[in-house]
Amino acid sequence: MGVFASTDQQVSAGHEQVVFCQDKPTGLKAIIGIYSTALGPALGGTRFYPYASEADALHDVLDLSRGMAYKNALAGLDLGGGKAVIWGDPEQLKTEPLLRAYGRFVQSLGGRYYTACDVGTYVQDMDVVARETRFVTGRSVEHGGAGDSSVLTAWGVFQGMRAAAEHQWGSATLTGRRVGVSGLGKVGKHLVGHLIEDGASVVATDVNEKALDWARHTYPEVDLVADATALITSDIDVYAPCALGGALDDETVPALRAKIVAGAANNQLAHPGIEKQLADRGVLYAPDYVVNAGGVIQVADEIEGFNFERAKLRATRIYDTTREILRLADAEGVPPAVAADRLAERRMAEVGRLRSIHLT
Repeated sequence: MGVFASTDQQVSAGHEQVVFCQDKPTGLKAIIGIYSTALGPALGGTRFYPYASEADALHDVLDLSRGMAYKNALAGLDLGGGKAVIWGDPEQLKTEPLLRAYGRFVQSLGGRYYTACDVGTYVQDMDVVARETRFVTGRSVEHGGAGDSSVLTAWGVFQGMRAAAEHQWGSATLTGRRVGVSGLGKVGKHLVGHLIEDGASVVATDVNEKALDWARHTYPEVDLVADATALITSDIDVYAPCALGGALDDETVPALRAKIVAGAANNQLAHPGIEKQLADRGVLYAPDYVVNAGGVIQVADEIEGFNFERAKLRATRIYDTTREILRLADAEGVPPAVAADRLAERRMAEVGRLRSIHLT
């Protein structure tokens, strides 16, 4: 095994620590990014993904770990922000030895970072990782964990969407609205269920044919379209990106017909300035790291002994947080993404400062 010094890129990104991990016998190549521990140990999932290059993997982990710090701050958690990526195809590389090797690296950080599930990793994987480290959440119920965190992720997105609907249209419901869901993975599937139960009509897409088959059999009333481009140009009221990041860019924003964007994907804004483009077009953007915080709330609850009802109640409060951010954005004349950043930074600064008060 080896731990390699990180490049200067993380310094400019403001990260506390970035660790490159490699175990050649298992094929493990991973990067762990810790953005901030101002509020407590960094918490964030492990993404197992076949990046085109190490530079792409590093860019992703830096963005995602920063996002987790802001997400955890606005979720009211006493946790900082971190993230990890394993570079490779999980279908080809994922093995017990690789996951356990990864767990050794997590353990080596001594509790500065807690890991959990993300794209390409599941609760069963966290059970394996946990055989080498105690700093892991999102474990299976059989092993005392919270189980699939996508359950409360979807619930939180639905709450944030309700708050956005109230702000935009005066009623906290999606009844009679047409919602476009891009991505029918772990979170998207649950979100579709909440929307249909609330009386919304749904149009959806996914790159995975199995996911489309699931929709055809489970919710035949859902309209399926060929791709994300077809989705955003559809006659929809709400756009819910629930796949990978960067869904909102210079091409998609001008074509978007929805009046609200609220989805589960991380880092939906392709670059700074997109939030202003959305505002200029009259599109209300519910910041992704606010509305998709239900999953991290669920796995964080596991640290103190998981209680689903307690965790769901906390995730339900995403409705209140989203309302407050949208109100603040109007009051200060800034896009919601800017208002959310300000609230998160304020909490990290004000609460984080208390650690300078030394206790005897």
